Formats: sequence, structure tokens, C-alpha cells
Amino acid sequence: MTGVAIEQMLELWCVELRQVKAALQSLFAHPSVGASAAAFLDGVLGPERRKTGWMRAEAAGDSGPWRQQAVLGRSHWDADALRDMVRDYALETLAAPGAVLVIDETGFLKQGTRSCGVGRQYTGSAGKITNCQIGVFAAYVSDKGCAFIDRQLYLPQDWTNKPERRTAAHVPDSIGFVTKPEIASQMIERALAAAVPFDWVAADAIYGVGRIEMQLRRAGKGYVLGAHATDQFSSWIGKPEVAGTAEEIAQELAPGAWKRLSAGDGTKGARLYDWAYVELADLEAAEYNEAFTGLWTRGLLIRRSLSDEDLAFFSTWCPAGTPIDTLVRVEGERWAIEDAFETAKTELGLTHNETRSWHGWHRHVSLVMLAFAMMAVVRERANRVTSPQKSRDEARLQRWYDGLSRKSAAWPQGSSNAGSSLPS
Repeated sequence: MTGVAIEQMLELWCVELRQVKAALQSLFAHPSVGASAAAFLDGVLGPERRKTGWMRAEAAGDSGPWRQQAVLGRSHWDADALRDMVRDYALETLAAPGAVLVIDETGFLKQGTRSCGVGRQYTGSAGKITNCQIGVFAAYVSDKGCAFIDRQLYLPQDWTNKPERRTAAHVPDSIGFVTKPEIASQMIERALAAAVPFDWVAADAIYGVGRIEMQLRRAGKGYVLGAHATDQFSSWIGKPEVAGTAEEIAQELAPGAWKRLSAGDGTKGARLYDWAYVELADLEAAEYNEAFTGLWTRGLLIRRSLSDEDLAFFSTWCPAGTPIDTLVRVEGERWAIEDAFETAKTELGLTHNETRSWHGWHRHVSLVMLAFAMMAVVRERANRVTSPQKSRDEARLQRWYDGLSRKSAAWPQGSSNAGSSLPS
């Protein structure tokens, strides 16, 4: 967003926030509830580090958190309708060819036993087993930005088997026990039904080899899905003979099979790793869906750390001839959802939910998703704005390059003047 004047940036924010609030009103039967939801957005987008009900109420000028509690609790409105609105809103700006649907989960650390879905379970957010809730999310990632477009709270079996806990947390009767991969599969199905324009799916090993692979093949979507070192892979007719666990295959690769590539830019620069790609089989797309034609390749992508040579493995499915660079780019998009989790938690209060009910969790998270999507939309629109100062700088730089090109053509080869510095 460099080169965007303060006035332009403020105008972008104001216009977008007004439009988002206006669209939000259609979800509520009573205007007062819509006003409370709009105040919720103001609160999570505000400067307060903690986005609790009291903090949001204070930002809205209320004497207490009752309006904020009402919009998340006793009011009647459909959080799934908001989820779908967020998805459609984000795609209006962020949709692009080559987009990746990234599936991942994150933990919500909690105390006590009454918050819906809470229990002692592993979360990568804490890196250990602890008392928490787990939310599964789908994010849309393109070269225009990243936004959450789906979410669901994971209910452990200990919750689904105890009617009294379900009743106390207002868990709908239609919600039974489903595994995290099953939740991910449902999210992919919703994205397909809504005609979300994505070409790839990327996910961690927990969502990898199995049902989701077949679902995506039938849908004509490519994937880069995490695999375990112990997963078995083997090649078919027409490919070099390969058989064994992912780790065994990696250990047997020749040194020339590895290629150093960046999986995208991080906070410290390019995320460089050594990569190897093993093609296992070329298959007709029509085998999975008669509506598709052409060859697709089943493969194994392997990542090796430069520091400790630690290995990671990915099951892949892509149109035949897809280069390893593309698969590495897709896998690298998984970092986008990690960055999104961090921003949503630290800046927008994703984990500051104080409700204990099923619908309270989904309402809170969906409103935060809307705020995050709005940030992504404003960022992309700001990137397309050309301020007068930015135009002058770009024109000046272009004139310098043109002049350098003319001088270079006239200079003898190897002239020391060719290293002339950029204009200040």
C-alpha cells in the first residue's frame, strides 16, 4: 500500500466500512440487533488490544456489555448466513486464477468445562495438549489477498455423547460427531456448491491422504495435501519404479533430484527449502468424472529443511506437465492461513470470545471473519490506487531507466559506468 495518500486510505476505509455495515443489516430482523453487530465491527477494528464485551461496549459508548452480549447470544439470527455473506463479499475482490483453498485448524485456549467443545486436546497454537476449543477454517488465498470463507467448531466425542452438555451449550440436534477431515470435506463441498473459483486445495497431514483426495479428483481440483513419513507410495506403469514409505523414497533419491526453491516470502525473506518431486502415475481425469478430459498426475512432493534436513511430505494431484515450482507455490500458500490466524487473534480478537454456546462461538468468529475480509479488500483496493506522488515517482524511475538504456547502448562493453546508482 505504499504511495497511497492518507486521505485516500481513510476514504477507502470509511466507504468500505459503511458498505459492509449496510449489507450486514439484511441478516437481522430488528434494526437494533444490526446496530449492535455494526458496533461489534467497530470494536474489533478499534485500537483496544483486548476485544472483550466490556471493551467493545466502551468503544461503542454503552454503559455495559449487554448489547454486545445480545448480538452473540439471545438475539435470533443465522451465523451461517453471515458466513456465506463473508465468502461472497471476499470473492468479489480477491477471486483470481490459480487460487488456493487452504484448510487448517487453530486452538482457542479456555478455562473451565462449560464453553462449547472445550476439552483437553492437542492444539498447534500452544504446541501441546491443553484445555481448549478447536476451530477448523477454510481460507481463500490468491495473488490478491487472503480471507477466511468458512469455519466450524470441532466437537469432541466427549461432547456429542453427553446430552446434558449439548443442551447447556445449545448445540443443534443436527450436529453429531464428525472428524476434522470430515469437517474439511464439508467445507470443500460448500465451496464447490457456491462455485468458489479455486484451482487447488492445500492442507496439513491431518486432512491428507484419503477421502478428501477422491473428492477433489472428482471435482477436477488439484491438491497438495500433507502426508506422513510412514504413508505408502508406489509408481504405476510408465513411471520410474518407486515403492515404499514416503521417507524411504526420499532417502533413496539421487542428489540431483533436489531443487532449491522458495515457498513464498516470509517476515525474514524468501522461505527457501530443497524440494524433490516424484511422479507416480498419469491417470485419465475421466476415471473420476466423465465431465473432465486429459491426463492428471499423481505424485509425491518432498520438502527438506536447509538447516537440519528435516523432511516433510505431500501427496499431490495436478494436470500432467505441472512444474514443481507450481506445486511448491501451492504448498507455500498454507503460510497465508497461519499469518491470517495470527492477525485475527492479535488484532481482531478472534480468541476473545466470552460466550459458551455453539451459536455464540460461530457468531463471534463469523463477525471477526467479516472484519478480516474487509481488511483484505481494503488492502487490495489500496494497492490499485495510484496517488499523484506515486505516479510521479514511477514516471521519474521510468525516465531514469530509459536514459540508462540509451547510455548502455553507447557505452563500450564492461564500462565501469554501467554500475551507476539509482536516483535518490
